[in-house]
Amino acid sequence: MSGILTHLYNRKPLRMRRAILIDIIAALFIVLFTYAAVSKLIDFQKFRVQLGQSPLLTAFAGPVAWIVPSVEILIAVLLATERFKLLGLYASFSLMTMFSAYIILITQFSIYIPCSCGGILEHLTWNQHLLFNICFLFFALAGLLLHSNNPIIQSAKTREIVT
Repeated sequence: MSGILTHLYNRKPLRMRRAILIDIIAALFIVLFTYAAVSKLIDFQKFRVQLGQSPLLTAFAGPVAWIVPSVEILIAVLLATERFKLLGLYASFSLMTMFSAYIILITQFSIYIPCSCGGILEHLTWNQHLLFNICFLFFALAGLLLHSNNPIIQSAKTREIVT
C-alpha cells in the first residue's frame, strides 16, 4: 500500500505535492492546537493554577489562561481555512517559538514548575517537551517554505524564470 501511495504522490505535479504536504502540516497543527486547547479548557482550573505557579506568569495567570487556548483555537481555524492558511502557518511558527522560549526560560531559571499543557503533553519532561516543540517548529518552517505565496519561494521562482 505504501508503494502505491508513493507512486501516486510522485506522479502529481510539484505544486500538488507542495499543497499535499502543506495540508498535512496544517492538519498536524490543527490536531495539536485543538487537542491542547480542549484539554486546557476541560480542566481549566488546574491549568490556571499551574500557570499561577510559574514565576514568569504568576501575575498574568488569569488572562493567560484564557488567551492561550483561545489563540490555539484561532490558529486551528486559520489553518483550516484555505484563504488564511499562510497566516495560520506564521502564527503556528510564532506560537511554537514562544512556547519553546518559555520552556527554555523555565528550565534555566526554575527548580520545579508543573507543565500546564494539558492532556498527554503534560506527562512529558521539559526536555522532551522542548524537543517536541522544536519538531513542530520545523514542521511550521517547512510549511512556510512550501507555501506558494511565500516570498522565499517566489524569489526562487523569479530566479528560475530569469535564468
